[in-house]
Amino acid sequence: MVKKTTTKKKVVASTGAKAGSKGAKSPLFEKNPRNFRIGGDIQPKRDLTRFVRWPKYIRIQRQKRILLQRLKVPPALHQFSMTIDRNQASQLLKLLAKYKPETKKDKKVRLQKEAEAKKAGGDAKKSAKPYVLKFGLNHVTTLVEEGKAKLVVIAHDVDPIELMAFLPALCRKKGIPYAFIKGKARLGQLVHQKTATCVAVTDVRKEDYQDLETLTKNFRAAFNDNDSLRRNWSTGVMGIKNQHMMAQRERLREIELQKKANM
Repeated sequence: MVKKTTTKKKVVASTGAKAGSKGAKSPLFEKNPRNFRIGGDIQPKRDLTRFVRWPKYIRIQRQKRILLQRLKVPPALHQFSMTIDRNQASQLLKLLAKYKPETKKDKKVRLQKEAEAKKAGGDAKKSAKPYVLKFGLNHVTTLVEEGKAKLVVIAHDVDPIELMAFLPALCRKKGIPYAFIKGKARLGQLVHQKTATCVAVTDVRKEDYQDLETLTKNFRAAFNDNDSLRRNWSTGVMGIKNQHMMAQRERLREIELQKKANM
């Protein structure tokens, strides 16, 4: 004997609440929650930055930055972190961009024109000596020692920094204004290189002389004549966990002192 299977239909229980009243549920719409398991709905967008495995050079950069905050750095190295602000940096880079050295292509075109003029007219006039930025640590050091540099701009993130540690002291001794700027890549763009440790300005055109004077005056006061740069050590900043731990110890110590005072 075969049993008949009967399918039971779901009956929506009436809540007894009037339509339109607060808390009433419509029997026409069933709850359909999302399923975010494998093969289910698309996962919502999340900030996965902390799960990213960053390249090794980025991890080293970040670890170095934290380490420099924790340790007490001597003044000769700590002064490289005292860079100029954004407004001064934009003014300086705007001035330096006018004196980019010519590229190989531009030099080839210039020499070709001089050769053609010489071939056509016999004696061709040599073009005036261009005003360009000088770069390279050895070259800039020589210009500073000879007193030809009028302004020296040093990158703050040269590695190893010990290569540049002598240059601020040399500029101070020779009376040449200098400044620290963030990013060796920014200086490298000015001289058609990937990076540049430092650049020097030897001469400028008449229309830019006033801007150079203003910048050198500000930099001389901020760096050359600022004794605190070469005397102050960087103060070690503890991590957030260590700060909380020390604060908890201080609270416990205060509680103990209050108990002793009440006794």
